[in-house]
Amino acid sequence: QVQLVESGGGSVQAGGSLRLSCAASGYISSNCGKGWYRQPPGKGRELVSRITRYGDITSADFAKGRFTISQDNANTLSLQMNSLKTDDTAMYYCAADCYVGDSDSPSWHWGQGTQVTVSS
Repeated sequence: QVQLVESGGGSVQAGGSLRLSCAASGYISSNCGKGWYRQPPGKGRELVSRITRYGDITSADFAKGRFTISQDNANTLSLQMNSLKTDDTAMYYCAADCYVGDSDSPSWHWGQGTQVTVSS
């Protein structure tokens, strides 16, 4: 039932910045973790940065010091990307992992993705 829509992707030169946003169709409860993932060309999907349902932030090594995840409001998740490199070229997805009731297994919700292309 949760729908996520990414925006903010585009083409940028190396060293530049982009800010991605993820808008939910409704309120994302405190029982949902949320984060950003990416899939470079020819590679699998990988974690960029996420906020767990407990509020902890986990980031990939390539993101540390350059990318910052934040929840701007109850319905919006953002990823500020600075000092972009060509290796950052990928489709970027936002996702929510939501826990319902007493279940310890989440239900995942994914956006459609937004393309980020970094040129040299």
